[in-house]
Amino acid sequence: MTVTVKLPTQLRGSAGGESAISVEGATVGEALDALYAAHPELRDRLSDEDGSLRRFVNVYVAGDDIRFGEVLETPLSDGQEIQILPAVAGG
Repeated sequence: MTVTVKLPTQLRGSAGGESAISVEGATVGEALDALYAAHPELRDRLSDEDGSLRRFVNVYVAGDDIRFGEVLETPLSDGQEIQILPAVAGG
Protein backbone atom coordinates (compact mmCIF):
# COMPACT_ATOMS: atom_id res chain seq x y z
CA MET A 1 0.00 0.00 0.00
CA THR A 2 1.22 3.48 -0.79
CA VAL A 3 0.87 6.00 2.03
CA THR A 4 2.11 9.54 2.53
CA VAL A 5 4.27 10.54 5.47
CA LYS A 6 3.87 14.24 6.29
CA LEU A 7 6.89 15.84 7.96
CA PRO A 8 7.01 19.03 10.04
CA THR A 9 9.43 21.80 9.17
CA GLN A 10 12.05 20.77 11.75
CA LEU A 11 12.42 17.29 10.15
CA ARG A 12 12.48 18.34 6.50
CA GLY A 13 16.22 19.02 6.49
CA SER A 14 16.76 15.32 7.20
CA ALA A 15 14.51 14.42 4.27
CA GLY A 16 16.00 16.50 1.48
CA GLY A 17 13.64 19.38 2.22
CA GLU A 18 10.53 17.33 1.44
CA SER A 19 7.33 17.94 3.39
CA ALA A 20 5.53 14.79 2.23
CA ILE A 21 7.04 11.47 1.17
CA SER A 22 5.22 8.54 -0.43
CA VAL A 23 6.27 5.13 0.89
CA GLU A 24 4.99 1.56 0.87
CA GLY A 25 3.75 -0.15 4.01
CA ALA A 26 0.86 -2.13 5.44
CA THR A 27 1.57 -0.87 8.98
CA VAL A 28 3.02 2.30 10.46
CA GLY A 29 6.20 0.38 11.32
CA GLU A 30 6.63 -0.81 7.73
CA ALA A 31 5.99 2.70 6.40
CA LEU A 32 8.54 4.19 8.79
CA ASP A 33 11.09 1.53 7.81
CA ALA A 34 10.58 2.53 4.16
CA LEU A 35 10.99 6.18 5.16
CA TYR A 36 14.23 5.37 7.01
CA ALA A 37 15.52 3.42 4.00
CA ALA A 38 15.04 6.51 1.82
CA HIS A 39 16.22 9.01 4.46
CA PRO A 40 18.42 7.18 7.05
CA GLU A 41 19.04 10.30 9.14
CA LEU A 42 15.35 10.33 10.15
CA ARG A 43 15.75 7.05 12.07
CA ASP A 44 17.90 8.73 14.74
CA ARG A 45 15.51 11.66 14.97
CA LEU A 46 12.37 9.51 15.37
CA SER A 47 13.36 6.14 16.86
CA ASP A 48 15.15 4.86 19.95
CA GLU A 49 17.92 2.27 19.75
CA ASP A 50 15.33 -0.52 20.15
CA GLY A 51 13.27 0.74 17.19
CA SER A 52 10.41 2.21 19.19
CA LEU A 53 9.33 5.80 18.68
CA ARG A 54 11.06 8.39 20.83
CA ARG A 55 8.73 9.60 23.55
CA PHE A 56 8.62 13.16 22.20
CA VAL A 57 7.54 12.04 18.71
CA ASN A 58 3.79 11.96 18.07
CA VAL A 59 2.45 10.00 15.12
CA TYR A 60 -1.11 10.26 13.85
CA VAL A 61 -3.05 8.18 11.33
CA ALA A 62 -6.47 9.48 10.32
CA GLY A 63 -6.23 11.98 13.18
CA ASP A 64 -5.67 9.27 15.80
CA ASP A 65 -2.55 9.11 17.96
CA ILE A 66 -1.07 5.65 17.36
CA ARG A 67 0.19 5.45 20.97
CA PHE A 68 -3.39 4.83 22.08
CA GLY A 69 -3.80 1.96 19.64
CA GLU A 70 -1.49 -0.56 18.05
CA VAL A 71 1.51 1.80 17.88
CA LEU A 72 3.89 0.60 15.11
CA GLU A 73 1.54 -2.26 14.25
CA THR A 74 -1.24 0.20 13.37
CA PRO A 75 -2.65 -1.00 10.04
CA LEU A 76 -2.74 1.35 7.06
CA SER A 77 -5.04 1.63 4.06
CA ASP A 78 -3.88 2.61 0.61
CA GLY A 79 -3.65 6.39 0.32
CA GLN A 80 -3.66 7.15 4.05
CA GLU A 81 -1.52 9.87 5.57
CA ILE A 82 0.83 9.51 8.51
CA GLN A 83 1.43 12.80 10.29
CA ILE A 84 4.61 13.10 12.38
CA LEU A 85 4.66 15.87 14.98
CA PRO A 86 7.47 16.24 17.52
CA ALA A 87 6.24 17.42 20.91
CA VAL A 88 6.85 21.08 21.67
CA ALA A 89 7.87 22.27 25.11
CA GLY A 90 8.83 25.60 26.45
CA GLY A 91 8.48 27.89 29.27
